[in-house]
Amino acid sequence: MSSDTHAPEQASDITPAQILAEAGRRRTIAVISHPDAGKSTLTEALALHAKALREAGHVHGRAGRAGVVTDWQDMEKQRGISISSAVVQLSHRDQVINVVDTPGHADFSEDTYRALTAVDAVIMLVDAARGMEVQTRKLFGVCKQRGLPVITVVNKWDRPGREALELLDEVESVTGLKPTPMTWPVGIAGDFRGLLERGTGSYVKYTKAPGGATLALEQRMDGDEAVKVEGTAWQQALDEHDLLSATGADHDEEEFLAFRTTPVYFTAAVANTGVGQVLDSLVDVAPSPHPQADVEGQDQVVDGRFSAQVFKTQTGMNPAHRDRLAFARIRSGVFHRGMTVRDNRSGRPMVLKHVQTVFGADRSTVDVAYPGDVIGLVNARHINVGDTLSEAGRIAYPPLPVFAPEHFRTVRPTDLRVGKQFRQGLRELDAEGVVRVLTSDSRGHGEPVLSAVGSLQFDVVQYRMTNEYRSPVVFAELPYTTARITDADGAAVLRAKRGVEVLEHADGRLFALFSDEWRVRGIERDNPGLHLEELVATSV
Repeated sequence: MSSDTHAPEQASDITPAQILAEAGRRRTIAVISHPDAGKSTLTEALALHAKALREAGHVHGRAGRAGVVTDWQDMEKQRGISISSAVVQLSHRDQVINVVDTPGHADFSEDTYRALTAVDAVIMLVDAARGMEVQTRKLFGVCKQRGLPVITVVNKWDRPGREALELLDEVESVTGLKPTPMTWPVGIAGDFRGLLERGTGSYVKYTKAPGGATLALEQRMDGDEAVKVEGTAWQQALDEHDLLSATGADHDEEEFLAFRTTPVYFTAAVANTGVGQVLDSLVDVAPSPHPQADVEGQDQVVDGRFSAQVFKTQTGMNPAHRDRLAFARIRSGVFHRGMTVRDNRSGRPMVLKHVQTVFGADRSTVDVAYPGDVIGLVNARHINVGDTLSEAGRIAYPPLPVFAPEHFRTVRPTDLRVGKQFRQGLRELDAEGVVRVLTSDSRGHGEPVLSAVGSLQFDVVQYRMTNEYRSPVVFAELPYTTARITDADGAAVLRAKRGVEVLEHADGRLFALFSDEWRVRGIERDNPGLHLEELVATSV
């Protein structure tokens, strides 16, 4: 897909007013939840309703049905989970919607956190049977920290689950946000007949399409017809709707954007029911791009000079060419193909010739893009995650945090004859953030140390090194459980300590590895002034 635009063909003709108008047409959102709540399925269903797909896939590869577009990696298809964030760009009601599908598993939380720095709002998916699960609560904490407005979607209403009012109580008690349902289910969980649209009072009755790969059939009717068709189920939904209104649970846009309320929708994403209303909400409710603060605390206005921040890199999207794509969220100004920008970290100028928009693993060249859009820079190998690209070269956004690793293993190739593939694979997986590769003079580069937030990251390394880089590897556990960043003086002190190892990352940072937190505290106590910088807690 190409980036949608109403602007003139020549970027030099685009005025600040036109940039603001185009930014106003953009919505950039992430989908978050606990694993297996249906994030990728919902993203797929949104794409189907936006007519970006003719058929929806399925995360578990049901016979005769394709996998979802956002889970394009072989390992994702095999395990039925997202291990890396993915982007799709949709067009709906003359608006451009950029959706970032994030991993739900805690082991990939660093990838999810980075994706949340690139969006303006989130869809928080809640399983109708399991409610607010552990990882959903943690990710909500990140949204609260960043002030990202939250749209709540209660999914899997076509399966047995809890009562709707009970789920609303849990959402409010966990998040502190007042739920303001926009749709209300007719029929209990497991007997999903349709939705009461609270804004209009209309009833939308659904009939699932065969196989669930296409849009469900919708029959829209007024209240008088609904009571004839659904009887007591409609009356119960109507009574609960009145109760919600009596308690002030009606949507207020200002309260939502101020992070005090959360609109709620009910869906069965795998059956493509209730999803159209969620898609409409991204136009009607979700915020458009707004000024972002740079490292100096100054807001960069949306209609200013071009700036974008890289939040992710990915290799292997095109196996035929083994290229690398750097994903950048445009913060301000207009991108036009062929423009020259500077990287704030290196100061290097670069001409943006090969830039693409992304739809899962599919890509197409983009000529013009605006604030809110996510663009992919092809083979920009000197760009790192967190870098700011800007036209003037003077803008820098706050760096993306590094999560505290808790798992450490050495890695080596099983066949020394593929040393080149081994080094290339680790270098690219490190750049993506799959793991962090650490080296030292004492260990050499033939058996580096991998640090990870969760052990599943090592499974990803094992799989991709074997299947993408043709260099099978073996691991060995190390007796460390925590890490700090130190400086050269600190490294000199720490190298003399037992139970501590100092290694270097490719970005020049020095990581000190410790057996446990008790060891860290003891060394800090005995060495006042020692530089030991804590990383972002994994439990955020």
